Amino acid sequence: MKRRKFNITTSLIALVSAILLGSCESDLDTTPLDPNVKTENSVINDPDGYMGLLAKCYSGLAVGGQTANDGEQDIASINGGFSSYLRQYWNAQELTTDEAICAWNDGNLRDYHDLDFTTTNEFVTAIYYRINLEISFCNNLIRLTNGKDNLKQYNTEARFLRAMSYWHLLDLFRTGPFVTETNKPGIFFPKQATAQELFNYVESELKAIENELPQPRANQYGRADRGAAWMVLAKLYLNSEVYTGVSKYTETITYCKKLIDGGYTLESKYANLFLADNNLRRNEIIFPICFDGRNTQTWGGTTYLICASVGGSMNAADFGVGGGWWGLRTTKEFVGKFTDITGSTDKRAMVYTDGQSLEINDIYSFTQGYALGKYKNVTSTGATGSSTTFPDTDFPMFRLSDVYLMFAEAVLRGGAGGTRSQALSYVNLVRERAYGVSAGDPTADITDSQLTLDFILDERARELYWEGHRRSDLVRFGKLTSSSYVWAWKGGVKAGQGVTDKFKTLPIPASDINSNPNLKQVNGW
Repeated sequence: MKRRKFNITTSLIALVSAILLGSCESDLDTTPLDPNVKTENSVINDPDGYMGLLAKCYSGLAVGGQTANDGEQDIASINGGFSSYLRQYWNAQELTTDEAICAWNDGNLRDYHDLDFTTTNEFVTAIYYRINLEISFCNNLIRLTNGKDNLKQYNTEARFLRAMSYWHLLDLFRTGPFVTETNKPGIFFPKQATAQELFNYVESELKAIENELPQPRANQYGRADRGAAWMVLAKLYLNSEVYTGVSKYTETITYCKKLIDGGYTLESKYANLFLADNNLRRNEIIFPICFDGRNTQTWGGTTYLICASVGGSMNAADFGVGGGWWGLRTTKEFVGKFTDITGSTDKRAMVYTDGQSLEINDIYSFTQGYALGKYKNVTSTGATGSSTTFPDTDFPMFRLSDVYLMFAEAVLRGGAGGTRSQALSYVNLVRERAYGVSAGDPTADITDSQLTLDFILDERARELYWEGHRRSDLVRFGKLTSSSYVWAWKGGVKAGQGVTDKFKTLPIPASDINSNPNLKQVNGW
């Protein structure tokens, strides 16, 4: 069973909500009737209070409410389990692509895969508000710890988490409201930041704190370290041309090399990275979002990824859960990227075909479209997690194999500081682990002539599917909206079709445009 150091008390969460969610400054002078509820002054004088506030910054990525099971939801407009950060981020990054489709008729969820969502889509609204709420949680802790030398580590970690969320805002929306700890709590209209301004801010923040964070893997598991900051910088630079029109592939290589030299190694068995004891795999996992069946109970996160993948003739017990939700599966176009979907050669092909059809004629039928069994609430020794309702499986947001593939892509795109031979060797390391063979085995290894950008895109799909990268990858390769690459039900038709380029980004929700006169809609929307 996993042990988590961060335990969130309801009183601390109530304090954060009171400070951040639209309160006037005078409201903070009110003495709570409940003696267990801590005021801002008591937190400032209580070292454990700062730990609680930091814990909320981290748990804000995992849970959707202030009590167990996403109760007392953080975002009023959508159910707490639906609105958790990871669940909504994953939906935006995966359901919009060839890697994932959902059988549920839940509101406007299908619009993600159809690529016809609007400014009033409740799921677009949820990830937008969740990102901005996470930034608010971090701003508050940063404000309270600025200038306190004994709390500098908490301050620095919160700055990393804030920068990561601003990167998510940039990647998904290209723009948005901009607030830091220098803005006083209360009601005001945030200014809007452009894509270039968000890029510059994330870059400058991460470079300012990278050497203040602990060395890679030196911090407690689940908390940010230098490697996590390097990873966001590498991804920021890899997508710079998309964000700003200026390529920074040399910088991508620079930060990939920092990570490659940072002491990380590939986990020997691919499947171990997605099991209930994957907290033991920090040799490869650079930054996870942590879950625990007893202490992090949410209907989002890996609960969603595991339970929503199980249904039909699949045995829920094999996945360590009490039952399936009959929801998530994949398209035939993604399945076609594997030469062997049984997993007997490429061990990454965790494709479940029994009782499932390859073709999806009815998007609302779970048995149409193959299922994927990548995440499990079962340990590497075969034991079930601590709860069959809420998995222990952590979400590996950043991994070393991604670094190898980013390095190779950046070299192929003309970045300096790396060679094709290095790029080829890193790609083949990833493939040798996937096929379970030694170096030089032609079953896995590709040749220099096979190392192309198209190959890298497909290899990223095989290696990183359902890990929250696909939408960004397809945008970077010019394939998300293009008619040159289609998949089942892209554009709302079975055969798939191209759509307008505005769907490369999510729109700022109409509710925020209408309430903040400083905001203007994303181009095309």
